[in-house]
Amino acid sequence: MRNTPDRLLRSEATRQRATFLELFLDLVFVFALTRISARLIADFTDGQSGVYAGLGQALLLFLALWAVWSVTVWSTSWLDPDAPIVQTVIIMTLVGAMTMAVAVPHGFGARASLFAITLVTLQIGRVVFFHVAGHGRPDPQQSIRILFWFGLSAPLWVSGGLVNDGTVRGALWTLAVLIDYAGLFLGWPTPRLGAQRLGVQMIAAEHLAERYQQFLLIALGEAIFVIGLAFSGSEFHTDQTGGFVLALASTVLLWRIYFHVAGGMLGTAVDRSRNPARLATDMAFAHMVMIAGIVLTGVGFELFIAEPLGHLPATWLIAIFGGPVLFLAGRSALEYQVFGRVSRSRLAGLLAFGLLIPAALHLQPLTAGAVAAVVLLGVAGADARRSLRRSPETPTPPY
Repeated sequence: MRNTPDRLLRSEATRQRATFLELFLDLVFVFALTRISARLIADFTDGQSGVYAGLGQALLLFLALWAVWSVTVWSTSWLDPDAPIVQTVIIMTLVGAMTMAVAVPHGFGARASLFAITLVTLQIGRVVFFHVAGHGRPDPQQSIRILFWFGLSAPLWVSGGLVNDGTVRGALWTLAVLIDYAGLFLGWPTPRLGAQRLGVQMIAAEHLAERYQQFLLIALGEAIFVIGLAFSGSEFHTDQTGGFVLALASTVLLWRIYFHVAGGMLGTAVDRSRNPARLATDMAFAHMVMIAGIVLTGVGFELFIAEPLGHLPATWLIAIFGGPVLFLAGRSALEYQVFGRVSRSRLAGLLAFGLLIPAALHLQPLTAGAVAAVVLLGVAGADARRSLRRSPETPTPPY
């Protein structure tokens, strides 16, 4: 009787580790991140005039995919992932997310309608399926809340996918993303029912923390894929080899900065929080920013490996400097969520990037990448020194 609708909620005995089906789902998002990176690389190298529009389009596509993944992870941290109904929803998500991913390269062009209609069908369809198959359990009101908010954004997604004007599409999809994320952040407040985040009754903190960590590792893996692809397609010149080594070292630094203390204590922080549902939601947004930063940093790797010397287009600094800045900003937010404070090294790193921009405009691409790596090395070094001077910290979330 363990997987009947009455037993869909997680229990203390439910395993905390991610299931193999959940890890299988993550493979789809690995592919999705590679498609987003490819879009950005093309925008940066094929014509500087389209970089800003391309960045905005890639961001909207990324946010749509992240929303799909986030709701799935929240659901499996609240519900029993071994229940057949939950597993069916994960498979539905896998198929839908893969369809969205293959549409990403032309997600603002010929495949816009495919991307939008798949997104809407997936987001609404899996809620309806779960509600019907579970006979309204475990929380019929939550299904109504989520459907209410998806019903607000769905017409915007679909109409944006069908229009021929890219500017109109961008405006409609931006509004749709704002609605989707407002609902997720606020707990889908609905007339007469109020608001309630997923998992407010009981959340598997260890499982949720592990899923965030796994997705960040996926993003780092995608960056490694970009590095390998860029270098394997090069002439293996000395400067390109230097760019390859520098990119790998920078990826290691990103890994080190993330997992230093706070990144490895997410589950304990959620367990200790007075409001675990809110903290876990905020952690999702912090990871979203970090992962976006890693993807953008990977684009920067491609740029300075492929063309390490010569003139540095100003827009390339958006990737070479902007990616690490986004990562440090998200990591600073995560540190506050875990410990209620932000290390000076994080703030110093962000300040350093800002101060170095004017000088970096006169550097070669590879040199700019080296400057970014030095800043990250400084942050990681400060973390290491602080660990030697202090005793191990205990998570003290601010709420």
